[in-house]
Amino acid sequence: MCQPPAVALSLTLSVLAESPTASAALVVPHSPVGEHTDLAAVREFARHCDVVTFDHEHVPADVLAALEADGIPLHPSPAALVHAQDKLAMRRRLTELGLPCPRWAQARTAQEVEEFAAQVGWPIVVKAPRGGYDGKGVQVCRSLAEVEPWLSGVGEAGLVDGLLLEEAVDFTRELAVMVARSPSGQAAAWPVAQTVQTDGVCTEVLVPAPDLDEDLAVAAVEGALRIAGELGVTGVMAMELFEVAGPSGAGTADGSAGSAYLVNELAMRPHNSGHWTIDGSVTSQFEQHLRAVLDLPLGDPSTRAPWTVMGNVLGGEHPDLYPTYRHLMARDPGLKIHLYGKGVRPGRKLGHVTVFGGDGSAGSLAELRERARHAADYLQGVIDE
Repeated sequence: MCQPPAVALSLTLSVLAESPTASAALVVPHSPVGEHTDLAAVREFARHCDVVTFDHEHVPADVLAALEADGIPLHPSPAALVHAQDKLAMRRRLTELGLPCPRWAQARTAQEVEEFAAQVGWPIVVKAPRGGYDGKGVQVCRSLAEVEPWLSGVGEAGLVDGLLLEEAVDFTRELAVMVARSPSGQAAAWPVAQTVQTDGVCTEVLVPAPDLDEDLAVAAVEGALRIAGELGVTGVMAMELFEVAGPSGAGTADGSAGSAYLVNELAMRPHNSGHWTIDGSVTSQFEQHLRAVLDLPLGDPSTRAPWTVMGNVLGGEHPDLYPTYRHLMARDPGLKIHLYGKGVRPGRKLGHVTVFGGDGSAGSLAELRERARHAADYLQGVIDE
């Protein structure tokens, strides 16, 4: 999705693709095939690049270190990226910075799990520090017996440093803040979005987050910008957070009554919660990421309309989604459809739809949500009319 803004900016992209039929390889002319874990392949690829950036956080540390040693500009840097790769590193650093987080602990033994649960109460959230995404590598556990299978894997890949334990937050809703920062320190932020999760996967994004307290919105954006600055992030960063009723025992934005937020996770790349920006913002997160990693002046992140609603399209009954276009385009000419060129698999994110407009009222937001839901459901075969 960086390719269209790259063409507009007269930039040439290269992608290290996992296969010749990978989504990016279908649209980026220079897409050599190789694994991100293959040091030789990554070094050969990077040798031809002016700047290297990432579309996921799973590039091994030794590969990143080798690129740094080769003098390849990396954005974000490995020193920043580790806070998106390693949830324990993230929790430690955010706690040091005084950012509001759920209560958490590192655990390698059953005793450490029991001690943490005694402090915060069951259930607790167990996370693999590395490798998890879209609900994978995360489990809500209600007893030590449910944690024990995780403990048996401690020391293996993803669990080398043990488990990340967190309190189960009683949150009002989930929010996301997208920001961008350039190497020269310029920064920009989009409005706070509300994200709706289904079985751990984001299915809907509402922008701006409806009925969000203005002070909380400001505090959340300021928090994300502070994180980006303190960690030295370059490029786009997503901060996923919980809105909670304050004051919270876990910490709040300002310690006052009313709503507050707790930081859930970070991603240092264009993120699914920001895909709405392609159609709903003056500058999309993909264009902004390119501007940022090249240290170009950042673009305007303002929204184009009072409301923007994005619905994720997940794999369903239709093996081929393209035939659904005619119906949806005729039914809703204002609908924007984005498919990613992925093979259909149940529950897999295959694309998204976006609608924007309205007059700012709750009624106009409800209408937009219905339009987006219909389109996403039709694409994945949930409905047939």
